[in-house]
Amino acid sequence: MATCPKCMGALTENHRCPHGPLRRITDALSTVGMGGLIGVVLSYVMEERPRLELVLAAAALGAVLASAVRQAVVHRP
Repeated sequence: MATCPKCMGALTENHRCPHGPLRRITDALSTVGMGGLIGVVLSYVMEERPRLELVLAAAALGAVLASAVRQAVVHRP
């Protein structure tokens, strides 16, 4: 069976690639942005006036965790 060179899916008669590169980039950036925002919000929930280092670390950790969860949930071949 032949495979599509763009998405590596099965190349059948009615094959259409799922999304273009702009859509994939937008999805990934929105996931990382939301994870960072959740990390910042949680740092302010736990601490009334957190230090800048804690806020940046929480944002980075939230972004990485959101990206990892997205990659685990969205199963692409």
